Formats: sequence, structure tokens, C-alpha cells
Amino acid sequence: MRALVETVTVDGLPVRLHTMAPAGRVRDAFAPTVVLVHGIGMSHRSFHRLQGALSRTHRTIAVDLPGFGGLPPVGRRVEPAEYADLVVRAVATRGASDLVVLGQSMGAQIAVEAALRHPDVVGSVVLVGPVVDPRRGSLPRLGLGLGLDRRFESTRMNVVVFSDYVRSLRQYFHEVRPMQRFPMLDRVRQLTVPVLVIRGEHDPLAVHEWAERVVAAADRAALVELPGGHHVQERQPVAVARLVDEFRRIQTLEATRDEVPR
Repeated sequence: MRALVETVTVDGLPVRLHTMAPAGRVRDAFAPTVVLVHGIGMSHRSFHRLQGALSRTHRTIAVDLPGFGGLPPVGRRVEPAEYADLVVRAVATRGASDLVVLGQSMGAQIAVEAALRHPDVVGSVVLVGPVVDPRRGSLPRLGLGLGLDRRFESTRMNVVVFSDYVRSLRQYFHEVRPMQRFPMLDRVRQLTVPVLVIRGEHDPLAVHEWAERVVAAADRAALVELPGGHHVQERQPVAVARLVDEFRRIQTLEATRDEVPR
């Protein structure tokens, strides 16, 4: 299955969309659409295996944020809230209006902001390896965590991480500070949509205790841990896809139950 690749310009900034769907029906009205948002320094390539698994049952759109994935650097800092607006507006141009936003690492911050700022279209969020734990948020500790994580990633994923970081360095340095200071717990407390947190059992950046705190901050949330590292979606694409599918089914059942007259 090959993705349809399109670049959408929003407020002068390019967002690249990689769309896949069952049987290649990328223009059909599948609901919900699962939007995949990468972490700092990364690109849509970090979701290659997961997108393939998810696209058997859902329309999926993996994004390349401005300044990443080979797109030109913005030349300034872009806050998670601005990235969230860009993502939602970009996918809306392709007819997607019922969204599950799945963000990995820094992408989890963008997913949370998307749900807070666009509650009319974002029905739930999936946070994979969410960052940053303020107790472990210094640059040396983050760098150490990234170094340790290499042991738990596939050769392919390590190559993707290295090559994506190299081509996004100019934007990367603008985004480190906003990522570090993002008030994840405070923002999650304001969410009204269901939250699924997924982490790799060996993730040195989103550790177990931090993931539990993220879940505890949410009104409706669950935590699932799978074998793997920070990019657990690469190591466990089928398992993550099944979790997302089950997560949505539970939401649909709850919504149907709430609509039944009592």
C-alpha cells in the first residue's frame, strides 16, 4: 500500500500529508481519521510500520511538520499550540473532520493541544512516549535518554532517527525549549476527550512513573505498556494498531450507550 503524498500550505507554512486507507481508498469518508504526529527532529518515517498496520481499517494521515521531514526550516520557534492548529487545519483540507490524534514524544504535546483547541473535530488522543517529565527534563538527561534508547530500537529506526535529526537540525534547536517547558500535566487536566497513553517498557524518556502521572491527570485515560523503547510504535506496530482500534470501539460503545434514553 502506497501513501498519497500532498503538501498543504497553512498560513504560509508547508505541512506534508501522507495519506493511506483500506484498499487505497484515500478519498473516501472513513471515520475516524487517525492523524500521526511525529516527535522533535523526526518525520512521518517514524510511523512507517504503524501506518501500514492502522491503514488496514482506518484512513490515516502521517504529517511532516514545518521544518521537519525535509521541509524548509521555519526560522523561528513554533509552539506546540501553533503546530496543533497547523495540523488540524491541514488535514481538514482533505475532508477529515472526525479525528484521533496520535502523537509520539513531542508529538504527544501537539496531540493534547489539538484536542484542547479543536474539540469539535478531535474526539480522542493517543500519547505514545509522551514528554517531557519535568523531573528528567534537562538537556543532558534528555540527551542521555536518547543515547540509551538506541539499544531498544531496531537498526532501521536508529537510521531513521539519525538521518531525520541531521536534516532537521536548524528547526530542532528552535523547538527544544518549547518542548522542555510544555506543561503536559496541566494541559492534560483540561482535556475532555478520552486519552490512551502507550509507552515502551524500556523507554528511558517516558518512564513508567511519569506515564502514570500523565494518566492520573486525565479525566478518562488508560495506560498500556508494550515491549520496546521510545519508538514502541516501530517495534510493536500491530499491537499499537489493535490498541487504537479497541480504544475507538470502546468510545463508540460508550457514546451509543449515552444516547440511549433512560
